Amino acid sequence: MNKHEAEFSNLVKAYRKRHMGKGPREVRTTFCNNWAICEMQGNLSPVEKFIAGSGEGKQMVQEARTKMVKDMYREHHPVEMEEMLGAKFVSLFVDIDIDQDIGMSIFVFDQDLQKKFGQSDS
Repeated sequence: MNKHEAEFSNLVKAYRKRHMGKGPREVRTTFCNNWAICEMQGNLSPVEKFIAGSGEGKQMVQEARTKMVKDMYREHHPVEMEEMLGAKFVSLFVDIDIDQDIGMSIFVFDQDLQKKFGQSDS
């Protein structure tokens, strides 16, 4: 990650903690065209891990997490992210693997972040 991707990762972590009560343990961001692609590890709370112990519970946690995150960004516009990037937030794609406790979020912005902030160092 370059410094801008690392700064964006910190914003995502803080945003989720503020609006969900718990942020991911680790966030790694890569800018690709107008996308900020975030891989997040350590997302689930102890209660969610317990609920996900059954097949039905796993599906319930996965669906709830995906919907909740999308709704959260709709209800609480990510102003800090827009200010940091100097770009308008357009859309969000979200998924989570409950077994591995890894989530992916793809933030779509109205500008080419890769060109604006340079190539990733990784």
